[in-house]
Formats: sequence, C-alpha cells, structure tokens
Amino acid sequence: MNILQICNKSPYPPKEGGPIAMHNLAIGLMLQNHKVDILAMNTHKFHVDVDNLPVDYRHKTNFTTVYIDTRIKIMDAFLNLFTSKSYHVQRFESLEFTETLKYLLKSKNFDIVQLETIYVAPYLATIRKYSNAKIVLRSHNMEHLIWNRFAQTIKNPIKRNYLFYLAKKLENFEKEVFAQVDGIATITNVDTDYIKSLGITTPIVTVPFGLDFAKCMCKPTLTDTPSFFHLGSMDWMPNQEGIKWFLKDCMPEIAKRFPNNVVYLAGRNMPSWVSSFSFSNLNVVGEVDDASEFMNAKNIMFVPLLSGSGVRVKIIEGMALGKTIISTSIGAEGINFTDGKDILIANTPEEFVEKFQLCIENVELCRTIGQNARKLIENEYDISATTKNLLTLYNQILIK
Repeated sequence: MNILQICNKSPYPPKEGGPIAMHNLAIGLMLQNHKVDILAMNTHKFHVDVDNLPVDYRHKTNFTTVYIDTRIKIMDAFLNLFTSKSYHVQRFESLEFTETLKYLLKSKNFDIVQLETIYVAPYLATIRKYSNAKIVLRSHNMEHLIWNRFAQTIKNPIKRNYLFYLAKKLENFEKEVFAQVDGIATITNVDTDYIKSLGITTPIVTVPFGLDFAKCMCKPTLTDTPSFFHLGSMDWMPNQEGIKWFLKDCMPEIAKRFPNNVVYLAGRNMPSWVSSFSFSNLNVVGEVDDASEFMNAKNIMFVPLLSGSGVRVKIIEGMALGKTIISTSIGAEGINFTDGKDILIANTPEEFVEKFQLCIENVELCRTIGQNARKLIENEYDISATTKNLLTLYNQILIK
C-alpha cells in the first residue's frame, strides 16, 4: 500500500507522546513492507531542522514539512467568537500547507491518507478533491474532553465559561469529522466506545500505541534508595496542571516524610514557575537527551494527571522498562491495568503520599509490579500486533 501520513507535528525525533506514537506507527507499517510518505507541520512550538534528521529516514518517508504559525493570537481568538469554527483547529489551517498537500496528492497515487489527530482534519476537502484515497483519522485523544476536564478545574467563572465554549465548538468539529472520514483508528477502547456511543457508523478500530520491544531494554536501576520521577512535555497543558497540583498539594508532605528520596522532574519546556517550589529532595532536570536512559536510572514513575484523554505514551514506555508507575485514574486511562498488580493508582494527595511510602518500604513489591507491567505491555502493545490492527481497518475500507 501507498500511505500518506499527515501529522500536526514532526514524528521525528520521537521524544514525546505524539511524535513517538506517529513515528512508531510509520515504522510498523514500513516493517510490513508498506510505503509511508510523511507530510508534517513545522510549528514554533514543535520545530525541527529537517536537514538534521537522518538522511535514510527522510528518503524512505519522502519527509516533507511546512511551517505554520499556530501561536495563539488575541485578535484571531476574538474574531473566532463570531464564527462556528473551532479556534483550536483554525490555528492549523494554512494555504501553503494546502498547496503542498495538493502537490503530493497529484504526484502520487495513495491508497490511504492517514490524518494524525483532529487538527489536520481541515484538509479533508482538499484530499477528497485531489485523491481517491480512503481517509483514516487516527484519533490520539478525545480533544474536547481534555478541554472540558481542564475547564472544570478553573475557578475564574469568565475563563471557565470561555473554555467550555471552546470545548463545545471543538466537540462539534470532532463529531463532524468522525462522520466524514472512511475509517477511525483510536488509541484506546475507552475512546472507541465513546465514539460509538455518539451513533457514528464509520468503521472504527482500536490501534494501541505500539512499541518495538527489541529496543526496550530494562537495565538495573542505579540508585539503591528508591527515587521518583516524572517525565513529560511541560508545554502540554494537562502536564503543567498536574505538576502544579502535585508540587502544591502532595510534595510538602512527601518532602517532610521522605527527605532522602529524590523526586525528579524532567521534560521539555519546563515552566519558570516550577522554580518557585523549593524542596530539599526536588531535582528539576528539564529536557533529557535519552528518555529510556533517564527512566532506567530511576525507580518509580509518578503521573499526577488531572485532565487528559487517550493514553499516556510515557506510561507505556515506563511500564515496558519494568518501572513501577504511580498514576491518577485519568493518567492511566486507556491502559488495561489492575491496580496493585501492574500499576498503583492514587487520586488524592493523601493517596500519593501513601503510595510513595508503599514503594519506599516494599522494594520487592515494586520489583514485582514492574515485572507485571512489562508483561502487560508486551502482551498488548507490541508494534507488529498493533500495526496488524490498523491494516485490518485499511483492508476493510479499501474493499468498499
């Protein structure tokens, strides 16, 4: 098959959730001997220097990028209030991107055009006009649910109502796109069930995030005293919200009771306000060069997400490396876990402190949970199996 993968950010380098999910899926398809061309948006927030990407990768994928300024602009946001369009999505519309897409569609016959996230869906009409390819939406999250959940945490009523308004317009757009594409690939069964509950009849399949386990090597942890870490892109709003809550409501008691257990915060674009929290056992690392190396050197991952949707790629990676994960229910959403067996769930400050203590006092239990986590991910997130799920959907819609 010839597949065009359209991405709202560059899949390479695969250092965070979205790019990792897109990159691994492309690799999985190519391992099955399918041709994947990649058209990606290059933005101010997620900018890559194409010339620095591996030459072999660029040639294999016919890698093409177009710069789009997706930064929020006050006047555009204000004018958007008087339209039915989603401002979240409008920021990703570009005439230059449209022209590049038209050129690619005219120059090659594609069997499938895969839209990575709802944010590239504005180009549906262009694809229909210039190609006979079937269109598949890969829904990474229920985007409007992220904003709904975030709005519920806002105390300012004006800001809260504005966010609810934006979330509603985004929800309407998502529903329209679900009905317009030829197929939908979600990352979790939770999202699949939600879309079906809307009455959408578009063929849909769950295609979990896939991992190449040959590259997921568990190594002995370097620290004897249990250490804790959070690793996630800090320009993603739910991560900022969760870490601020953790530092404000959980960390004071953790620092008081476990001063010898270091808590590491890592991730790109660490906000300046993090430095306002001063704890003797808090180590703010910032962006790391090698996520696997960083995780292998630590003991326990914690994920204090209060909003979000889909599945957290970093949790999947941590579990694949045999790490014990302490997460909120929302953070672990979409993973087929058993609390206390292959993951630990904590939803309140008291529960986070309790789970930290459990891990510190029961090293053998942590080791067992990590081993169980690795087995779970091996069984459900192997890249070859997840790719076959997607190919089943492709074949289903191609024979229609």
